[in-house]
Amino acid sequence: MKGDELVFAPLGGCREIGMNLNAYGFGPPDNRRWIIVDVGVTFGDDTTPGVDLIMPDPVYLESFTDDIEAIILTHAHEDHIGAIAWLWPKLRAPIYATPFTAYLVSEKLRERGLDKEAPVHVMQLRERRQFGPFDVEMVTLTHSIPEPNGLAIRTPLGMILHTGDWKIDPDPLIGEDFDQAKIEELGREGILAMVCDSTNVFEEGEAGSEGMAREALRRAVAEQKGRVAITAFASNVARVQSACEAARANNRSVCLLGRSMIRVVGAAQSVGMLQGFNFIEPNEAVSLSPQHVLYLCTGSQGEANAALARVARGDHPVVKLGSEDTVIFSSRVIPGNEKSIAAVQNMLAERNIKLVTDRQFDIHVSGHPCRDELRRMYLWAKPRVAVPVHGERRHIMEHARYAKSLQVPEAITPDNGDLIRLAPGPVQVVDQVPAGRLHVDGQVLTSDKAGGMWERKKMAYNGHVAVSVVIAKGKIEDGPAIVARGFSEPDGRPADESLESLDEAAEDAMAALKRGDFGDDEKIEKALIRAVRRAAEVQFGKRPLVDVTIHRI
Repeated sequence: MKGDELVFAPLGGCREIGMNLNAYGFGPPDNRRWIIVDVGVTFGDDTTPGVDLIMPDPVYLESFTDDIEAIILTHAHEDHIGAIAWLWPKLRAPIYATPFTAYLVSEKLRERGLDKEAPVHVMQLRERRQFGPFDVEMVTLTHSIPEPNGLAIRTPLGMILHTGDWKIDPDPLIGEDFDQAKIEELGREGILAMVCDSTNVFEEGEAGSEGMAREALRRAVAEQKGRVAITAFASNVARVQSACEAARANNRSVCLLGRSMIRVVGAAQSVGMLQGFNFIEPNEAVSLSPQHVLYLCTGSQGEANAALARVARGDHPVVKLGSEDTVIFSSRVIPGNEKSIAAVQNMLAERNIKLVTDRQFDIHVSGHPCRDELRRMYLWAKPRVAVPVHGERRHIMEHARYAKSLQVPEAITPDNGDLIRLAPGPVQVVDQVPAGRLHVDGQVLTSDKAGGMWERKKMAYNGHVAVSVVIAKGKIEDGPAIVARGFSEPDGRPADESLESLDEAAEDAMAALKRGDFGDDEKIEKALIRAVRRAAEVQFGKRPLVDVTIHRI
């Protein structure tokens, strides 16, 4: 139809590895229909104190929720589904996923009381459905989780291949093989644009097979004498099965530790995976001889509340490890988690527990494509346009360069908030749309631009000063009184003595006010904040957050 356009709007995942949220629109600019692909999270760090989860802000999509045909999920990793229960009330579109992913999504919705309200529809592997102007077909790929799917999105203006997360695994162990024939078939049909994973674009060669990791894990467990704990990403069901196989080969019983480990194993078993394995409870494991026990734990990234961290601290209610025992890290270090992982490993070392990582054995392989795999995918798919996603800025820029070197005619480097017209005409950014972040702060969902986070950072780095003054009948009745928190004490000097300069600054500020100013709260507050902050900078080299309370009697 005249005026129709095919557009792509990444709202997350194009300046970070994680937090994926992608929207595709079709129709004239004033009357588009949309599908959303993935609704994921990333995790808080030292720059977001108190925040566990961070997710894309879907405010752009909220203005036309009636035009959203579907939310389609490619696979069950948290950076692709972790925000669904938080953001669904803002989007209110039906959810579609393959059985394993649908199970985990339903559990997330149930935990937030949305299971009766948010419809989750199961799509089978290789199924093809129509969503308004979008004809969507599931394409079976391989990754580090069951049922990873690319999406062949056909429209009247061309086909998009949205890969999701993938690699080419010749021996995936769980699930179906990478469907090379389908990719080649789509390439012959004609792919306008391939929206593709950029995570490992700097890595030469191939990611490696899960079968290699399974054999290495079996050998690693065989060399240990006491209790063994393996920590891995719970979502990597093939790795979970490899750990179970290693336990069986070495006459060990498997005990699951950690909520997400138990939940993912339940999801896998519900769709026919991990059959033939029995798991024991922690209370049963402690009664067995050490050489017959294998714990399968959450906490591979050093998460403070995960099972492994509790074991490392010695505050797990049941499981205790000691000098004869071993912890095997069968996972990669996600950038940004180095400190937290090292902290857990150091606590384990303090207990004289042996540590085994992928430096000793090849017990982990990546789930994302390296350069040789990207080359083969472009050779099979033959897209006219490369659209790199799922990466930091450096990944996306390098991916675009690499695609051009593989003779892809066009490549664009999207950023969160770009509205990209894929067709008709040349591919180009035609608009910028809102693409902020939302923080889960306790049980509150709030914008990252909200003042609370700024104040929390200010207090964390610069301390906090509270000033109170009592005014009665236009005169100071009491104060100003200073309470300061978060300041280091100079050597040998009492804490209250080091704050004398702040007291004096507050008193001088009040003395400098005219008598008529004592009726103006705003003027008093500004004078005290300015004086106390300046004195703190001189005394401590800090500019603290200053709060003023004025009592009138």
